Amino acid sequence: MNLSNLKPAKGSVHKDGKTIGRGQGSGKGGTATRGHKGAKSRSGYSKKVGFEGGQMPLQRRVPKFGFTNINRIEYRGINLDTLQELVDKGAIKKTVTIEDLIVNNLAGKNDLVKILGGGELKAPLKISVHKYTATAKKAIEAAGGEAITL
Repeated sequence: MNLSNLKPAKGSVHKDGKTIGRGQGSGKGGTATRGHKGAKSRSGYSKKVGFEGGQMPLQRRVPKFGFTNINRIEYRGINLDTLQELVDKGAIKKTVTIEDLIVNNLAGKNDLVKILGGGELKAPLKISVHKYTATAKKAIEAAGGEAITL
């Protein structure tokens, strides 16, 4: 072994093609494979989210109106006739809790639940949820049940 036949270890050199941007003599100087002019040829270029090549972007073309309240509280609405169907099926007996509604896929584990007055309730149920409409509360008490607010 002498200096004329030294080579790096196999797999230690990862050189793909020519080095670019090192002057005209390298054959890849000048524009350094970036084309001519324009934002993409500059260093530090990064495309903004939603950029459409200078065309007015979609989020600015679409009209905006109204008001979105960031403090809005969303409730999962359940009608009285849905509860009556569960009673008819035998899925619930005398009491209705959030857990019963989750088991029957009427609410998610993080949902706030509101009982709505749609339909008719015949069974006397003791219902414990977050909110009731006035008509729902009246219908539950008229059927001999109890409306408990959590």
